[in-house]
Amino acid sequence: MNPLPLVIVGCGGAMVMMAGVWFFARRMNNAGIVDVWWAFGFAPLAVFYGVFGSGHAVRNGLIAAMVCAWSLRLGLHLHRRVMGHHPVEDPRYQALRERFPRRTWTMFLGFFLLQGLLIGILSLPVAVACANPLPGVGVLEIAGVLLWLTGIGGEAIADQQLAYFKSRAKGRVCDLGLWRYSRHPNYFFEWVVWISYAVFAIGSPWGWAGLLSPLLMLFLLVRVTGIPPAEARLVATRGEAYLDYRRRTSAFVPWFPKS
Repeated sequence: MNPLPLVIVGCGGAMVMMAGVWFFARRMNNAGIVDVWWAFGFAPLAVFYGVFGSGHAVRNGLIAAMVCAWSLRLGLHLHRRVMGHHPVEDPRYQALRERFPRRTWTMFLGFFLLQGLLIGILSLPVAVACANPLPGVGVLEIAGVLLWLTGIGGEAIADQQLAYFKSRAKGRVCDLGLWRYSRHPNYFFEWVVWISYAVFAIGSPWGWAGLLSPLLMLFLLVRVTGIPPAEARLVATRGEAYLDYRRRTSAFVPWFPKS
């Protein structure tokens, strides 16, 4: 089955959902909740693909469960972070307000709709796998599951290590555990999760299209919404301590620190 109709409906549904999130964000006067619902938004889309895709039930259920577990974990993690600072807004959205002082919420509506479109595009491997009519679960699907376990486990450990460090050494630079080997291990293992979805789908018809998802996510994490704003904020708040940490620690892929 061609997964394109599923993807089109999925993109439209995700954009409608994010338009609803925009309405509540405006009432709260906090655009930061877009991050929370961006993460949560993948779960209903995965269920939709699993139920309405023409693929084998076991395969559909397996990848839908993987996406739902990741979506709920990340969404709850972001919810705690965003609501823990509410009504103070994330600096990224404060910066957008400064760039668009007039019709700010009209700009945010376009931004929220773009996030919905991204949910649909990034979910492409899920739609591809759920449109695969072949019976059973193959080697590539199993490899995808193992990669997914590595990615979600590493991301959860990185988040827990950072939270533990912040609770005991507030204001310092975290360089313990996974953070000794990468300045952003949470982003790296997040990317491994997206690779796992592409690997899971690559054995399906149209599987090559699923490779777009981890490539796009890599670009976003390394060049756009991930590392650049995080590093700018950390340099501004930690100063020379973070610059020293940056000189000796890999930015993304975990590796041994420089002496």
